[in-house]
Amino acid sequence: MGAVATFTTEQLSNGASITEALESNHIVFFPSSPVPLPDAATLHYLRTELPARLKLKNISYHPEVDRITGLEADAATGERLTRTLKEHLAQVSGFLHRQVPHLTEDWTVGTCSVRPIEERGRNLEPHASNELVHVDAGAYGATDGDRILRFFVNFNDREDRVWATQGPIDRIVERFGREAGLIGADGRLARRLTKGPADRALSAALGGLAHLNPLARVLDTSPYDRAMRRLHNYMKDNATFRDDRRDYEELRFPPYSAWMVFTDGVSHASLSGQFAFVTTIIVRRRHMKYPQFAPFNVLMAGRPEQPPAPPPG
Repeated sequence: MGAVATFTTEQLSNGASITEALESNHIVFFPSSPVPLPDAATLHYLRTELPARLKLKNISYHPEVDRITGLEADAATGERLTRTLKEHLAQVSGFLHRQVPHLTEDWTVGTCSVRPIEERGRNLEPHASNELVHVDAGAYGATDGDRILRFFVNFNDREDRVWATQGPIDRIVERFGREAGLIGADGRLARRLTKGPADRALSAALGGLAHLNPLARVLDTSPYDRAMRRLHNYMKDNATFRDDRRDYEELRFPPYSAWMVFTDGVSHASLSGQFAFVTTIIVRRRHMKYPQFAPFNVLMAGRPEQPPAPPPG
């Protein structure tokens, strides 16, 4: 199967299941977007107007407060973009309810973003750069081991969006977990992943603040999320990892194609591309049909490396 599992619209309409491919940390690719996109005039408007109006890394619609961030624009532009992203979020949510209903149980619907800037050469700080291979960590505060699911659509009408991957989380941890400080010399997990009293107190306090300002939840943290952030930063900072090519693969997503992936479980980088929708959802690990592939469980299953098998005879 490699890094990518491809599903056509016809396969989906005939009842094909994407569950195993998605949950086992493959990129589920749709040659043609399975969700309706905004009309051609709106897409043209987004491509021509938004690049000059970006004031943060991305422009994002936050459903919990019903507003957008990252945009410097007049009220009419803001209202039009808010409406567009809300409609796209509804389309993606509906698709997921139909295709993977078990993963939509008590999920947290995060942002629906538009990325209007060419990824190549953005000159961002390494930890913020999309061009360096990484796994996602700490989305929307403390995930406590729940999964980060992202749904992408390339709405560039001319150019592919180009990604790179260096393999799934289990391969990353196997090869680099010790150097990243997650795995001890004995091959076992070296860090606690569950919350202690201090973390629980912080989460409770931030939960109270979230009743006044829902965005306060992004300040929450957990030992698991800090461990994943440590891995994320290691992957971007360390030349040994960046230069490793054993599982390296470049992927191309053509105009109007779509793909979805657990970005905490598949290493990835956006090498180039301009104009994409990105929807982020936090999926409860307890609802997965293949929970052994969740990064939390991959880390918890850390074992000493097995000695090589003796030669026959």
